[in-house]
Amino acid sequence: MQWGGWDFHDEVVSNMARMIPIVSQAVNAFSNAMAAMGLADSVTLFSASEFGRSLTSNARGSDHAWGGNQFVVGGAVKGRRIYGQYPALHEGSDVDCGRGRIIPTTAVDQYAAELALWLGVTKTDLPLVLPNISRFYNLTGSAAPLGFLL
Repeated sequence: MQWGGWDFHDEVVSNMARMIPIVSQAVNAFSNAMAAMGLADSVTLFSASEFGRSLTSNARGSDHAWGGNQFVVGGAVKGRRIYGQYPALHEGSDVDCGRGRIIPTTAVDQYAAELALWLGVTKTDLPLVLPNISRFYNLTGSAAPLGFLL
């Protein structure tokens, strides 16, 4: 699914107040439908974005930056946890590379790798699906990329 209109350079608070409840209701309805059909453990919903936002404001919005929040929903998900390292949300922190732009500590590729393995892709084939995965995940180790799936 693709849904535009999230590029908030201004009016962030009012736009988020309008759009987040729509996402929440849709995800809840999807999750409930999967459970009602007995598919909750077989279906996983994953959100990803190609960019994040800066911590600093440019009037009533923020500029493009790296990093962002992802969410994963499903019966096989070890939920109610933050996976990866949650950054300090203040300007000038160790992960702030300037103007409130945070350098992520967890790659979207790590989430995608865990999902790919869950779907049956072998560790040997992960680089074919995710060419940069070896930068973020030890393909010869025994640990899961992030450990969010049962």
